[in-house]
Amino acid sequence: FLDRFAAAAADGFKAVEFLFPYAFAKEEVAGRLKDNGLENVLFNLPPGNWDAGEKGFAALPERFDDLKRSLETALPYARATGVKRLHLMAGIANRGDAKAVEQFYKSVAWATEFFAPHGLDVVIEPINSRNVPGYFLNDFTFARDLITELKIPNLKLQFDIYHCQIIHGDVTMRLREMMPITGHVQIASIPSRNEPDGEELN
Repeated sequence: FLDRFAAAAADGFKAVEFLFPYAFAKEEVAGRLKDNGLENVLFNLPPGNWDAGEKGFAALPERFDDLKRSLETALPYARATGVKRLHLMAGIANRGDAKAVEQFYKSVAWATEFFAPHGLDVVIEPINSRNVPGYFLNDFTFARDLITELKIPNLKLQFDIYHCQIIHGDVTMRLREMMPITGHVQIASIPSRNEPDGEELN
């Protein structure tokens, strides 16, 4: 992981994102960014036990204390790396469960309020059910409606073109519609999720 910063800079990148920095000292991660002249544009809040299949806590009422601790864990890394946006993961939960929906709204409001004084945006990302079965936030329309309803200044959409194509299709029109609420865009080839032009080369 730590060697990838120099590799990214050598390939001409000026900014990087990554899943999680928490297995490494924040000073070490910050140092690699600085030494290679890189901006950190995004990382995820702690997801729980990733290896056991956990994908965050935001929609899990019984894990709200874990959610609050995850914000406290992420903040020192955000300060050290200078990142301006963090991805709040929803977790594995049934979106048809009213309690899960209520908890997600509560967690989003809590996280945005927690990070706002530090100048940090919170982004939420719909993820397709093929890659992550059972993921709560698996619909761009639901995410758009939530962001529009809450009207929280530091709440944004993380628009992953790969996930949008698999979930809904019609990516161009949806991206145009949702750009006003979008804080971060991710791209990859479809359906293999490799380099953006990978499918065109094959």
